[in-house]
Amino acid sequence: MKTTIDIHDVLLEQAKRHAKETGQTLQAVMEDGLREVLCKPKPTKPYKLEDCRVGNPNGPNPLADYTWDELRDIIYETPNYDVNKEDS
Repeated sequence: MKTTIDIHDVLLEQAKRHAKETGQTLQAVMEDGLREVLCKPKPTKPYKLEDCRVGNPNGPNPLADYTWDELRDIIYETPNYDVNKEDS
């Protein structure tokens, strides 16, 4: 079957050079390239992280009373803040 495609000039020159070096026709080089691409396994689905949230999504935010500095220290276990901070 004949078809027309646009190929970048540099890529076409590389394909022609490869065909000449290997004793193949340009058509054979193109077909081999397509076969190689089409035979590769299809990409797998991206990993989806399981939803492991806890608590009531409509409840109060337990972190709302902390500043960003306090949250950072809690996350990195810097013992400057009480993690059981009472509501003000």
